[in-house]
Amino acid sequence: MVSEIEYDVVVIGGGAIGENVADRAVQGGMSTVIVESELVGGECSYWACMPSKALLRSSALLRAVRAVDGARQAVTGDLDVAAVLRRRDRVASHWKDDGQVEWLNGAHIDLIRGHARLEGPRRVQVTAGDGERTTVVARHAVAVCTGSASLLPDIPGLAEADPWTSRDATSVQEVPSSLAVIGGGVVAAEMATAYAAFGVAVTVIARSGLLTRSEPFAGELVQQSLEELGARVLVGASPSHVARDGESVTITLEDGGTVVAEEVLVATGRVPQTHDVGLETVGLAPGDWLKVDDSMRVLGAHGDVLGGADGEAWLYAVGDVTHRALLTHQGKYDARIAGDAMAARAKGRTLTLTPWSTYAATADHAAVPQVTFTDPEVASVGLTAAQAEQAGIRARAVDYDLAAVAGASIASDRYVGRARIVVDEDRRVLVGATFVGPEVGELLHSATIAIVGEVSIDRLWHAVPSYPTLSEVWLRLLETYGRPAE
Repeated sequence: MVSEIEYDVVVIGGGAIGENVADRAVQGGMSTVIVESELVGGECSYWACMPSKALLRSSALLRAVRAVDGARQAVTGDLDVAAVLRRRDRVASHWKDDGQVEWLNGAHIDLIRGHARLEGPRRVQVTAGDGERTTVVARHAVAVCTGSASLLPDIPGLAEADPWTSRDATSVQEVPSSLAVIGGGVVAAEMATAYAAFGVAVTVIARSGLLTRSEPFAGELVQQSLEELGARVLVGASPSHVARDGESVTITLEDGGTVVAEEVLVATGRVPQTHDVGLETVGLAPGDWLKVDDSMRVLGAHGDVLGGADGEAWLYAVGDVTHRALLTHQGKYDARIAGDAMAARAKGRTLTLTPWSTYAATADHAAVPQVTFTDPEVASVGLTAAQAEQAGIRARAVDYDLAAVAGASIASDRYVGRARIVVDEDRRVLVGATFVGPEVGELLHSATIAIVGEVSIDRLWHAVPSYPTLSEVWLRLLETYGRPAE
C-alpha cells in the first residue's frame, strides 16, 4: 500500500542547495519537505568543500609558518597526518547528520528519508530503506537538487581498477604511499596538493594542463608549487589503459610510458545525478543536465506551459544539476532565487527578474567567484582575458606582481603571487579578476563587489586600500592601468 501526503513544495535532495531552497520557500509561507537518500547536508558537508579544505589547511599553515623567519625556528616537528585526518573527521561531523536534521526542525522543514522519483507533474514517489513507498504531492512546486557525481572516463580497465573518486580522496582513513591523479581541474589540483603535503608520492596526469579554465599563470604557479612539494606533473600525458595488480595500479600512457601507484584518483569532471529521478515521466531525458531559466524553472517539463502564466510553473532545478556553476555558494544563490520564485508564483504574483548587468540577469552568468585552495591559492571571479575576448568585449588585461606589494613582504619571506584584472575598455568597468598567492581568497570579495556593482575604474581610484596589506595590490593595478579619466 502506498500512502499519500501533500506539501506546497517538495525538494528532492537535502544538500546545502536543497536546504536553502526549502528554507526560502518556508520563509515565503509554504509548507515544505526535503527528501534525502543519504545525509542531510549533502556532498559539500561530508565529501567535498568542508573535508577537502580541512585536509589542506594544516599543511598550508605549516608552510606559511616556515616561510616567516622567527616563527620558522619554533617549528620542530613534521605534519601529523593522523591528526589532520582526525580534524577532518570532526569537520565532516563524523559523517553523521544529526546537527543538520536539528537545523531542519528549527527551520520548520520536514524530512522524509528515502529515494525520490517523479511519477508525473507535481507527484514524487519516495521509497524508504525498508521498501515502504510514499507518494508526496506538491501543491505548487518540486525542486530537483540532486547534485552531481564524479565522471568516470572511458579508459580501458579503469572501472575494473577500483579507482578513487573525490569522495574517496576526502574521506580516506589511511593515506596510501603513492597516488596517481588523473585530471587537472580544481579537485585534481587540491587533492594533489593535500596528498603531496602528507608525504605521499603524487603523480598528476593532466592532459591539457592544470586549472585550464583560469588565467594561464594560475596553473603555471600551482604546477611549480606541486613540483616543489615533490609531486610529478605530467602535462600533455593521457592514459590509454589502467590495470590493478594486487596492491598497485599501473596506468599506461598513450606515449608508452607508465605510472605505478598504490591508488588512482579520477578527477576529470562531473555528471548530473538525474539518471534515476523519474525525468522520463515528465518528458525529460534521464541523465541529462537540466536546462533552466533565470528563476530556476526547468524548461520543457510536462505540465509546465512554456510562455504560459507564471502559475503554471511547477518544476525547478537548482545547483549542480543545472550545469551553470558547480559551486556550493552559487547553488545557494540560485536556491534563494528559486525559493522566492516559488512563493511569488504560488501567490499569483508575476515574477520579474531585473537584469543587474549589461551582460546578465543573474550572477551565475558572468560574476562567479571561486577559490581553489592549492598552494598558492587561486581566487578568481568573472571572465578571464581570453573569455572576455571570446565574448566580444574590447578588454584589457592588467597584471601586477603580488610579491611586490608591501603586505606580501610582511606576510611571508618567500611570497610568490600574481594579480590580474580584466577591464571592459568601452564601459571602463571590471569584468574579471584573478589573484594567485597565499591567502588571496580573502581578496576576492572586493573584486566580486566591483564587478557585480559595475564600479567604474574612475571610482575605484577612491577606494583607498590600507597599508601594508595585500589589498594594496588594487592601488598598484590601477596605477598600472593608468590615471582616471578627466
